[in-house]
Amino acid sequence: MVRSFEQERERPGLLVKGTADINRQAHSLILDPVGGGEERTLWRSQGSRAPSEKLSENQIGWSLKKEEKTPKSRLSKDIANLRDRPPSDTELIKERFAKLLLGEDMSGGGKGVSSALALSNAITNLAASVFGEQWKLEPMSAERKARWRKEIDWLLSVTDHIVEFVPSQQISKDGTNVEIMVTRQRTDLHMNIPALRKLDAMLIDYLDRFKDQNEFWYVSKDEEEGEKGSRQGDKWWLPTAKVPPQGLSDVSRKWLQFQKDSVNQVLKAAMAINAQVLSEMEIPENYIESLPKNGRASLGDSIYRSITVDFFDPEQFLSTLDLSTEHKILDLKNRIEASIVIWRRKMIHKDGKSSWGSAVSLEKRELFEERAETILVLLKQRFPGIPQSVLDISKIQFNRDVGQSVLESYSRILESLAFTILSRIEDVFYADSLTQNPTEAEVERRPYCANPTSTSPLSKFPSPGEEMEKLDAMENEHALTLSDFMGWNIEQEADMKKTDDPGSLEDILGNGA
Repeated sequence: MVRSFEQERERPGLLVKGTADINRQAHSLILDPVGGGEERTLWRSQGSRAPSEKLSENQIGWSLKKEEKTPKSRLSKDIANLRDRPPSDTELIKERFAKLLLGEDMSGGGKGVSSALALSNAITNLAASVFGEQWKLEPMSAERKARWRKEIDWLLSVTDHIVEFVPSQQISKDGTNVEIMVTRQRTDLHMNIPALRKLDAMLIDYLDRFKDQNEFWYVSKDEEEGEKGSRQGDKWWLPTAKVPPQGLSDVSRKWLQFQKDSVNQVLKAAMAINAQVLSEMEIPENYIESLPKNGRASLGDSIYRSITVDFFDPEQFLSTLDLSTEHKILDLKNRIEASIVIWRRKMIHKDGKSSWGSAVSLEKRELFEERAETILVLLKQRFPGIPQSVLDISKIQFNRDVGQSVLESYSRILESLAFTILSRIEDVFYADSLTQNPTEAEVERRPYCANPTSTSPLSKFPSPGEEMEKLDAMENEHALTLSDFMGWNIEQEADMKKTDDPGSLEDILGNGA
C-alpha cells in the first residue's frame, strides 16, 4: 500500500529523508509537534540530536526559536544612537556639498545638472524651507534665524573663491615699485553680495519689529471659512488678519505704512539686482529657436498695433488690457520679452542675409524695442509677485556662470520674501478697510499692484546703486518699532502742549512722519 505525502505528514515526529543517505551532513525536514496540535518545522543534519531535545544557544537551530530574542550587536546600537541625534554641522556640510558636486544626481552617473544650477536650486530650496511658512507679520523663531544664517553662509562661501586678476603695486627689496597681478573677488560679486546681505538682514529686522504690536491678530483657517474664502480666494490656507471693530489706531496705521514703504524699497533694490543679473546672462539657443520670425506674431495683431502707433502712452496701453489674473500678466510679459529678443536679433542681422531680416527700418525697430522695454519695466514694478517668465527660466536653467547663479537666486528669494511681507501688510490694511467700508469684502481682490499711479514711465529698469542709495536714505527714518514710534509721538505731543497753539492730533502725526 502506497501512502501519500499528506498521509505521512500526519504521523508525529516523522523524519522525511532524501532518496539516499549520501552522508551524515545531508539535511532532513523535521515536523516537530508543538502544544495545541501545531507543528514546528526545523531543518537538522543527519546524525544530530533528536528533535525532542532542547537546543542550546550554542547549537545550530537555536536562532529559529521564536520565544527567544536575538542579541543585538554593539555596532547596531551605535548606529541607532546616531540616527536619533540631530546631524552635526560637519555632516550637514558634507551632505550639501556632496549634492552640489554630484549635480543632484545621487546615482553618481554624471547625468546631473550643472554646478551653477545645482547651487541655484540649493539656495532656492533653503529659502523655501525657512521662509515658506511665513504667513504672519511676526518675528522668525531663533532656530529658523540661526539655520538660515548658517546655511546661507555655507552656500555663499563659494563666491569667496570666484576671483579675477587685477594689477597692484608692490615695493621690491631695493625700494622700487613693481606692478604685479593679484587676485580679488570678482567685481559683480564684490559689489552685490554685501548689498544682498544687507537687504537680507533688513527684511529679518522688519519682521522683528512686529513683536510689540497688539492691534491686529490672526485667526486659523478653520475659523470663519466663509469670510476667508471670499478674502483669500486661491490662497485659502493663509490665516486671516483681524483688527478691532473700530479699526487700527492712527498711530498704528501710520507706523504700518512706514514699514510698508521700507519693505517696498528693499523689494525694489532686490528686483534691480535680479534684473541686472538676468540681463547679463546669455539667451539660450533653444529659446531663440522656439520664437516666431517677427514681433507681430509674438505680440498678436492688437498689441502690435498699439505699440507701433505714432503716439504711444504706456500707461494708457496697460489700462486697456485685462490684467486681473497672474496668468494674464505673465502671458503679456512672455509676449513682450519674446518681441524684444526678436527685434534685437533683427537689428544684429540688419544686413538682410539672415532669416531674421525684415523690411522694417532700423530706426522704427529701435523705437518699438524701447516701447516694449518700457511696458516690461512697468509690469515688473506694478506686479512684483508674478512668477518667472519663460525667458528667465530658460536663462537660469542653461546658465553656466556660478557667480551669476548665486546672485540671481539670492536676489530672487529676497525679492520673494519682501513681496510676502508686503502682502501680509496689505492683508492688515484690507482688514482695517473692512471696518470702514464692509462692502469691500464682496469685491474680488486683484493681484498686488505696487503704486500704479506713481510709477514713472522708465524705459530701463533702475540700477541697483540708485535703489540702494534710496534705501540708505530711508533706513534711519523708518528704523522704529511700534513702541518706539508711539513713545516718540507722545514726546512730540508733550512738546506741542508747551506752546500757545498745541495743534491737532493730525498735526502731531504729520510731524512724526
